[in-house]
Amino acid sequence: MKSALALLAALGLTACTMGPDYHLPDEAALNAPQAQGNFDAATSQAVASAPVPAGWWRLYDDPRLNALEEQALAANTDLRVAAANLARAQAAFREADGHRDVGGDATFAVERTQLSGQSYLLPEQLPSAWLGEGAVTIGYQLDLFGRLKRAAEAAGAEEEAVAAAQEVARITVAAEVARAYVETCSAGYELAVAQRQVDLQGRANDVTRRLTEAGRGSKIDVTRGEAQLEQARAALPGLRGRRQVALYRLAALTGKSPADFPKDLESCADLPRIRRPIPVGDGAALLRRRPDIRQAERGLAAATARIGVATAALYPDITLGASAGAIGNIADLGMPAAQTWSWGPLISWTLPLESEQARVDEAGAAAKAALARFDGVVLNALRETESSLAIYQRDLERNAILHAARDKAKEASDEADSLYKAGRTPFLTGLLAQQTLTTSEQSLAASDSQVSLDQVTLFLALGGGWPQP
Repeated sequence: MKSALALLAALGLTACTMGPDYHLPDEAALNAPQAQGNFDAATSQAVASAPVPAGWWRLYDDPRLNALEEQALAANTDLRVAAANLARAQAAFREADGHRDVGGDATFAVERTQLSGQSYLLPEQLPSAWLGEGAVTIGYQLDLFGRLKRAAEAAGAEEEAVAAAQEVARITVAAEVARAYVETCSAGYELAVAQRQVDLQGRANDVTRRLTEAGRGSKIDVTRGEAQLEQARAALPGLRGRRQVALYRLAALTGKSPADFPKDLESCADLPRIRRPIPVGDGAALLRRRPDIRQAERGLAAATARIGVATAALYPDITLGASAGAIGNIADLGMPAAQTWSWGPLISWTLPLESEQARVDEAGAAAKAALARFDGVVLNALRETESSLAIYQRDLERNAILHAARDKAKEASDEADSLYKAGRTPFLTGLLAQQTLTTSEQSLAASDSQVSLDQVTLFLALGGGWPQP
């Protein structure tokens, strides 16, 4: 026994953890200086370098949107799935970490049996009897080469990756709610502008018809006006359909059936607007904030730990075990003659080593793939943000031009109206000016809607502005 204890002590002193200790490689894309600075596309006064706030949708200062976001974050089905996945990952980590503790089991069995006399080299039949068996076994695996430690590390990193995936789901849901809300109100906004165009064209047609009946116009003017009216009416069904689809999506996002969409939003015709520069931070803050980057980094950590698991499998496993129990007639189980016990190490070693070495190579290749995936997620996050900033700023420039065009059309319409009231121009001249104004307003309304959607896309690219763990 002394020699066995001495051997185990020596093994304990020589224990080591196989495989590389995880650290983010220096060559990772996240460490590049270009990824840490200000965004190249953040050159407009419409954005600021201030940190992205938590609950970014509150920047709209819209109580209806705030209420929808709260409902979605509490009841969305994708978030329920993400929460269940996280609970499963936490349980898997506890299971992996529990293998490092002392384990054991207990068994007890009772049976009526007829033993064979011949099995004991006896010529006669043995009497039947009630036999009992009970035992308690405990064991502890000496993790001399760190297989269990690395397995627990991998499970812990996977749990953190799933937690980051839950944050990805929350950010996506928050952005989808805001986008559906913007589309609902923007469709109502554009619908109101389109309806004014229909009404104006209808008044113009009435005037044209009366002039024609009075001999001061032609039939072709009436026909052309009717065609323009139908063209204006054709825009209405599409806008109504777009609004209804957005309302149905809001219902689904908040965990409700399509028929339970928010009825109060059917009349929404005012776009939600952020009336101050959008805070975007910088590249370093983005890379810390986006949960998909954390998810990919934790995946890399888990893949690195699995190299240690595979490497440790090249070496023998040693388990210390002990058991105590009794086997015999039920009446004799408490007697010394029925008692059993054992203790000692169990050594197991998987051969051939060539296949185990192949598993090490496989784990190393998986870690390289995880690093490449991590670099891809980092680069994609930077690309998405820069692209969203560039699109937002270009759409703002277009919006400003359309604002100027609308203002000019308004000025022309007001001037034509003044001239008509003074008797210096015919009524149709004023109507044509009003039609030009309404057309400009339609283009501006579509541009306003796109700018609002661009804001949501930008916040999604920025990572949502959630509090950091």
